[in-house]
Amino acid sequence: MSSDRTDYPPQASSSHMMKTTKRGRPYLKDTLDLFATLVVSLQLTTHKQYFRTFPNSFSTDEAAQNLASLKFSQSNRGPDPRDKSRIVTTTTTTTFSMTREMAKAMCQHFMDARLIENAADQGSNLFKDRGTYVLTPKGLHVLERFISMNGINSDHLQPVFASQPICIKLLHLERRAADDEIIVTQSVITALFRRFVGRQPNYLSQNAVAPQDAFQEYHERSKGVQLMDVPERGQPLVGKATVVHKYCFAAVSALEWLCDFTSVVGREEAAEMAAQFVRFGLITLVSDKRKNNDSAIIFTVRGSAPGGSSPVSHHGEFRCTAKAIYRITDEGKRVAQWDEQSSSPHSSVTNLHDRSSLEGSTIEGVSKSGPEATVTAADARIHRRISMAEKLNSAYSESKESKETKASVKSNTDRLNQILEESSYRNLFREFLQANFCEENLAFWMDVEDFKRKFSITSSAQANVPTSRGGKVTPGQVAMERHHESLIQTAFQIYNRYLAPSSQNELNIDHGLRLDLASYLSEVMTNLNGKAFDGQVDASQASAFNATQLQMLIKLYSRIQTHVLRLMAMDSLPKACRMYLPLKHTHICIFQFIKTHRFTEAKEWLGGDPSEDIQFLTSPPAPPGLGSEEAGGAYITVSAKATEREHRQHQLPGPSMTS
Repeated sequence: MSSDRTDYPPQASSSHMMKTTKRGRPYLKDTLDLFATLVVSLQLTTHKQYFRTFPNSFSTDEAAQNLASLKFSQSNRGPDPRDKSRIVTTTTTTTFSMTREMAKAMCQHFMDARLIENAADQGSNLFKDRGTYVLTPKGLHVLERFISMNGINSDHLQPVFASQPICIKLLHLERRAADDEIIVTQSVITALFRRFVGRQPNYLSQNAVAPQDAFQEYHERSKGVQLMDVPERGQPLVGKATVVHKYCFAAVSALEWLCDFTSVVGREEAAEMAAQFVRFGLITLVSDKRKNNDSAIIFTVRGSAPGGSSPVSHHGEFRCTAKAIYRITDEGKRVAQWDEQSSSPHSSVTNLHDRSSLEGSTIEGVSKSGPEATVTAADARIHRRISMAEKLNSAYSESKESKETKASVKSNTDRLNQILEESSYRNLFREFLQANFCEENLAFWMDVEDFKRKFSITSSAQANVPTSRGGKVTPGQVAMERHHESLIQTAFQIYNRYLAPSSQNELNIDHGLRLDLASYLSEVMTNLNGKAFDGQVDASQASAFNATQLQMLIKLYSRIQTHVLRLMAMDSLPKACRMYLPLKHTHICIFQFIKTHRFTEAKEWLGGDPSEDIQFLTSPPAPPGLGSEEAGGAYITVSAKATEREHRQHQLPGPSMTS
């Protein structure tokens, strides 16, 4: 077997300034990437302030010091073009450099985007010179996605993910590449509004007697903006009776919700989206009881309107004052689909009717609002969601007629692949496997998928500390060496858990596959240790495994994955279809979007992987080069960690599950 070594080729260097918008903030993607890089480089510890302690926090000084000279290294493994039997590692290092004042200004942008908050004063929106800060649920969602996409070792961040609420679903609004402004279309505003008001009116529970903890409070807020009924005092002298306005909310609460659960950056951008709600006739002002001498910040947006009886007007105005109260209009309730028979939290989303009401839209602020911005885009449609039971029911019904319509029916393997790609389907399928004592097949498949992803890419982020010993070892090289040791541990944990003779979760696989794996390990381990292979592997004995040997092990694991996948498709999936067939009309239905070919292409372009779930609320964007113009859109990313936590909590009370 040929020897293996990792190459670190010379790197070309270049520098550029971070792009900023006309509002003076960095582009959103750069903001999110820099935020996540900073957090990975920090050691979140317990800090004290005002006689209180705050775990998993950082100080202003720590953030400024790291941002002053921050390095992000990414290493990618792949075959050597000149020798396919060897593995070459390419490392790219990005260095951020800024003064303390610039670092503080950058942290202020993080606060505006609701990625961090003041631990001692959560109501404060200013990044202070001597403060203690923690990550918000939205910040944890962004951080988790960044870690997953870049293969970062996040062991030091696991206590944070385990102890704090995480935003389960974050709504992303697509932006123009030229100026990073949100592309506003009717379908985008509709998707945003439906997420904003929730699937049902989100009134505060009147039966809650015990105070809610942070997890419960955040879960309630995530359902939609919290509503209330607002009475309007009557005026008998003019014959006006007392009126109670239903489905009302405070203007400030709307801004906070939009900042916390969507990709909008700051209250200014949130106010513009709220003003679009007004322009489209979805909400209307009830009252603004501020005093005459109180200043008012009013945002106004303008655009075209179709005329006639359409609720869309040429302009919309939103008042950002502490006393302003808005209510959801009849048109808003219709768009939210509350009044339909299927308006339960699990109802399907019907297609939007298209209206060319927004061929051009101008956003302008009055009294401290942002500058003008012109938005032009085409409307898109929202795809209908289908439930897990509906999909499995369809799959089962098709299977009975497969002999007659064999050419038009998807194979069970294709259906299983689609289930495995989406966390909601996968969790439901895993419950079935657990009940039938064959969960090890799915567990092995998921562990190997994670192992393969970690093998191909790893990243690290740290403050730039001068290296010793002549500076020959770079942070990227150190991270890759540490990562390689972790990969060896993972590889043989998988073997000892699923494939070793008499292992606790031993798989039932083909004899030929088992023999090929045992022969390879016997050859490698004998060469490394000089001892005969007895079927068991101690990871410490395999510390000399190189990248090429690990790649060969991955190929063997992939062959076993294919075998396990076939077993689940032929045996487990049909049984699951039969099990969930009677549950068609129950609460166990889980809704997802139909995946078109364009959906798949766009998901790959956005960097989605099997551990995540990306749901498009509008037509998915065409990948670069396939679309003639930029079109607005909205999609949701789902936190795998938060979903797993919620799934475990639902399992605690008993065997029943609610979605």
